[in-house]
Amino acid sequence: MKRTISEPEQLVTQLLAIPGPSTREQEVMDFLVERLRQCGADPAWIRFDRANRRSPFGGQCGNLILKIPGRRRGPRRMLMAHVDTVPLCQGARPVERDGYLVPADPQTALGADDRSGTAAILYAALRVLRERPQHPPLTFLWTVQEEIGLYGARFADTAMLGRPQLAFNFDGGPAGRVTIGATGGYRMDIRISGLASHAGVAPEKGVSAITIAGCAIAELHRDGWLGRVEKGDRRGTSNIGVIHAGDATNVVTPEAHLRAEARSHDPRFRERIVQAIERAFRRAAKAVRNSDRKCGQAVIEGRLDYEAFRLSSDDPSLAAAEDALRRMGLSPVRNISNGGLDANWMTAHGIPTVTMGCGQENMHTTAERLHLGEFEQACRVAWQLATDGG
Repeated sequence: MKRTISEPEQLVTQLLAIPGPSTREQEVMDFLVERLRQCGADPAWIRFDRANRRSPFGGQCGNLILKIPGRRRGPRRMLMAHVDTVPLCQGARPVERDGYLVPADPQTALGADDRSGTAAILYAALRVLRERPQHPPLTFLWTVQEEIGLYGARFADTAMLGRPQLAFNFDGGPAGRVTIGATGGYRMDIRISGLASHAGVAPEKGVSAITIAGCAIAELHRDGWLGRVEKGDRRGTSNIGVIHAGDATNVVTPEAHLRAEARSHDPRFRERIVQAIERAFRRAAKAVRNSDRKCGQAVIEGRLDYEAFRLSSDDPSLAAAEDALRRMGLSPVRNISNGGLDANWMTAHGIPTVTMGCGQENMHTTAERLHLGEFEQACRVAWQLATDGG
């Protein structure tokens, strides 16, 4: 007997099959705009901002904004999700297995982060357009470049959003999860300059940028400043995730470029982690010397990607989210995220935002999958939040 496929599953399956890594989201946006127009959205309600023009990465398009006038009075509600996926999702082909969508190719991720959120709020928007229930003013926001630093949310044109007073971001976890806070993240570009020499003829004349990097990393690992960082009652994380260095084995490597990050819910402790990383690389650059006592140099440039936040227990968006979940028969579970979310920047923009789960599991890995039952619950929650029972 052929399995019946629901509208939400059809939407998310179609979205998962569309390539759309960060900065190359136009094809996904075209799909969204086409579906919205097919369901009767006034073209004047659909707009793009210019977040991509402010992003250091450029990009094909900015954030997509749909504003639907209310059919009854009430505070404007905003539902949002990001559309970009990590590079591991390239070539993903979703298939259903035992109540989950999984990638057909075991070498790719699925892209449920965050095409499930994209689909959930699209489903709610399409139903609103088709059924025309009594609803308050609504804004739907699909952001770009979340996976490379939350740049879509960071550079969103908030003047185009219509001053939402309640905001809900759909991204990650089971449908009953309500994320009320997230860590802050700081990224660093580390450029190490050494001295080249022939590795066979005169290695002692060189200063290896790779050796400098290795010494710094070893010190950070030894002293507990790399990976999960715990110092007394303070907690955070750090990682060195990218290293580019060298072209040949017969050359003492003169240049290395590394990219690192530090995270913590405590901004002061995050700064301590950053300082430890900076000290380790500068010490290593001075310590590694050639036969002429010459040393290298480490130049470190850093930037705050997003600041930590935590919603108050009486936040109106939180109250509305938990009420919607209870109406759906779900028990809300509050969560604090150790990863950054578009909600970090929305909250920083003065729009406190709660993040709702939408069925994703094992994000950013080849084991990623989407629990269809949880996802469909999230779609119904999105509808509930958009209409407020109207």
